Amino acid sequence: MQKGKIGVTSDNLFPIIKKFLYSDHDIFLREIISNAVDATQKLRTLASKGEYSGDLSNAKVSVKIDKEAKTITVSDSGIGMTAEEIEKFINQIAFSGAEEFLEKYKDDANAIIGHFGLGFYSSFMVSGQVDIISKSYREGATAIRWECDGSPEYMLEESERAEVGTDVIMHLNADSEEFLEKSRISGILNKYCKFLQVPVVFGKKTTWKDGKEVDTDEDNQINDIAPAWTKKPVDLNDEDYSNFYRQLYPMGEEPLFNIHLNVDYPFNLTGILYFPKLKNTIEVQKNKIQLYSNQVFVTDSVEGIVPEFLTLLHGVLDSPDIPLNVSRSYLQNDSNVKKISSHITKKVSDRLAQIFKDKREDFESKWDDLRIFIEYGMLTEEKFYEKALNFFLFKNVDGKYFTMEEYETLIKGEQTDKDKNLVYLYTNNPEEQFSFVQAAKNKGYDVLVMNNVLTTPLINHLEQKFSNKRFVRVDSDVAEHLIAKEEPKHELSWEEKNELSPIFKAVCPENKDYGFIVDFKDLGENSNPMVVTRNEFMRRMKDMSQMQGGGGMSFYGDLPESLNLVVNTSHPLVKQIFEERDTVLGEDLKKIKDEIQAKTKEKDKVDKAKKDKKEEEIPSEVKEKSEELDKSISALKDEQKDKLSSFGKDNKLAKQLVDLALLANGMLKGEDLDKFVKRSFEMIK
Repeated sequence: MQKGKIGVTSDNLFPIIKKFLYSDHDIFLREIISNAVDATQKLRTLASKGEYSGDLSNAKVSVKIDKEAKTITVSDSGIGMTAEEIEKFINQIAFSGAEEFLEKYKDDANAIIGHFGLGFYSSFMVSGQVDIISKSYREGATAIRWECDGSPEYMLEESERAEVGTDVIMHLNADSEEFLEKSRISGILNKYCKFLQVPVVFGKKTTWKDGKEVDTDEDNQINDIAPAWTKKPVDLNDEDYSNFYRQLYPMGEEPLFNIHLNVDYPFNLTGILYFPKLKNTIEVQKNKIQLYSNQVFVTDSVEGIVPEFLTLLHGVLDSPDIPLNVSRSYLQNDSNVKKISSHITKKVSDRLAQIFKDKREDFESKWDDLRIFIEYGMLTEEKFYEKALNFFLFKNVDGKYFTMEEYETLIKGEQTDKDKNLVYLYTNNPEEQFSFVQAAKNKGYDVLVMNNVLTTPLINHLEQKFSNKRFVRVDSDVAEHLIAKEEPKHELSWEEKNELSPIFKAVCPENKDYGFIVDFKDLGENSNPMVVTRNEFMRRMKDMSQMQGGGGMSFYGDLPESLNLVVNTSHPLVKQIFEERDTVLGEDLKKIKDEIQAKTKEKDKVDKAKKDKKEEEIPSEVKEKSEELDKSISALKDEQKDKLSSFGKDNKLAKQLVDLALLANGMLKGEDLDKFVKRSFEMIK
């Protein structure tokens, strides 16, 4: 028996491993099993070269739990170790500068393990003692037992083992007895070891017998040693890809497309990525790509490692150029990872372009599910944006699909405004905005459907890219004004609008969520008497504010929505209201207006007396007179407004027309809707 000390230059090694890997302490099993797989593959390599003649047909890695002994044992049929090799690979882990490095990286245990091959020592995160029993493949080798209790001291002696290979026996400490549960170990094996290249066995397969679950004689192999991504695309069919997707995501919906990556230069990369059916959101879909290194699971948190939009994909990436045990910050800054990221972006865009070219009808049928992914890529990755211009599709309200180039050809005749801008009309809800859509179509315009969470940032992005293109939602103005073809007709003066707007403002609903601006336009006697529209700029700003959670645009998010009540001055019913106003208020309004004009003339004379004089040079009586006239004019205007507002509140027709406009926009609800219905019956009696 030999005793000694592990050749580590700092006694702090074990505390560091235990402390700083504790948050991710189930990783110990991955490390030990990965070592066992490596040992088995090394022996296979030696056998292929004729340097080992033993039978490897049943080579495997076994994981066993002993609840009574409180141990987990990982056994392999690999290359094994002699006493000298244990001394070299297990004991002598010292190196120059170790103490300095341990201090530098003590907060990142993954970096320690990755840089120094200390994966075996991760077993001490959960163990009070670890034993190794190993028999080398070398002829005449004797089995060796190594034992260590987590201190730098160890024991080495001869032992018994019938077959070539290694057992690692971990005596779990009191804090880690959760790992004696079969379900816990099954979960870890399924996470980290599902696709290792050597069979990994955990217990026996079970069956139901006499109302209970019993073991069979068949080994329970938990991994697929040759998953789909390790095979050549030519050897796989559509069913194989579907089966592999179900293997990865048993509860997932059938994906739209897949991309099989198989690159060996300038780096090694294999994998299969799937386009899932995305809902109208982007957050909940992330962390579905599994990153592997030689079929050993590394992480499923790939943000920062691959471009942001690719995190919406599902599937597997595998590259030996990605280190197994490094921190995420290391991965995000590694040059190989950046090359891989760029290559995947190219492959994804090339694959989409090819599907669009070869199977456009199929591509269009899946567009509604695929669109949010492509839009996200266009917004976040410039290289993808450039390629996506060739297969990005617009969909109109008639369900037809167009590339950007095709759609521009379709609309440039009718939808080019007087300033030579191409105007893209769209709706985010064809049903709610039906009347606006129909009004636009009646003008000969085409209307797109753009109705997902990325619509606003996407159209902002496209307008920045193309200075001669504008996107306008159909409910942002009346159809006659959506696309300015010529200078507007003569409209009411500002003064005339002020004399009319209080009538309709008085019957607009009072709501903290939105406010109304009353406007007057000649829309023709066959158009609706009133229309509610939404200010395009303010609505977009509010949408962006909500997406960004406030931030620098929170000002817009806090403002009530700005709505326009457009009154059609040519409609007979509106003219009737104007006539009723003249009948009821004509004399009063004329008297007030005459007084305002008289006071205004007097005010102009007073203002001339003040002109070109410094403040201290103006006589006090002139100042007082000016202030008095200002107050009188303001009071007269308030009186005028009050009379018009009072008239509006009492005018059932005005209220009915406003409510009809609100109803057309789905904005008339509850008590207001009930009053509208009752008023309607009264008015048609």
